[in-house]
Amino acid sequence: MTGSKQRDSQGKPLKPSAAASATGPPGEPSGFVPLIAEKTIKEKVEELGRRISEDYRGMHLHLVSLLKGAWVFTADLARQLQLETSIDFMEVSSYAAATRSSGRIEIVQDLQASVRGLHVLVVEDICDTGLTLNRVCGELRRREPESLRVVSLLNKPDARVEPVGLDYVGFEIPDKFVVGYGLDYRQRYRNLPSISAITPHETDLPDGKGT
Repeated sequence: MTGSKQRDSQGKPLKPSAAASATGPPGEPSGFVPLIAEKTIKEKVEELGRRISEDYRGMHLHLVSLLKGAWVFTADLARQLQLETSIDFMEVSSYAAATRSSGRIEIVQDLQASVRGLHVLVVEDICDTGLTLNRVCGELRRREPESLRVVSLLNKPDARVEPVGLDYVGFEIPDKFVVGYGLDYRQRYRNLPSISAITPHETDLPDGKGT
């Protein structure tokens, strides 16, 4: 929302230099507004890795990465964990032809192995309405893990429809549609190293799927 400030997981506003140093891709529409720089993301992922490693010290941690948006975050986070880990992937669809989650999820790709009896950490790219994440966690709880927690790189509390438990959060951001670092608009921009906000109708792209 207009006037909202970016905040880190401790609720502190990001320094303007950190937020403003990200750059949009050259030659793309002017609708790109830099939010989080590559260096700032890297530092935050390292911090999350330290916290999670401490919390799960001596345990085997099973990561469940939610595709497609969380794959970049998952890869970077996993390499920061000083733990014995395993990783599985689940792809769910909840956006259809919109840029906001509907909460009606379809499991496009299910996990390859059982999570029963495991310490499971769901790795999410962004939490907005809370609808999708609540339903994913509900499905996973039915599979009887030993424990279940969630780490989300981005949190948009102003978009929340349902309360949702987030155990680890990277950044709190305004209620904007964002791309980069795994997040897409019509399957584009996932490869950008920084995170930017876009206004879809101001770009040269037709309406489409967001993640």
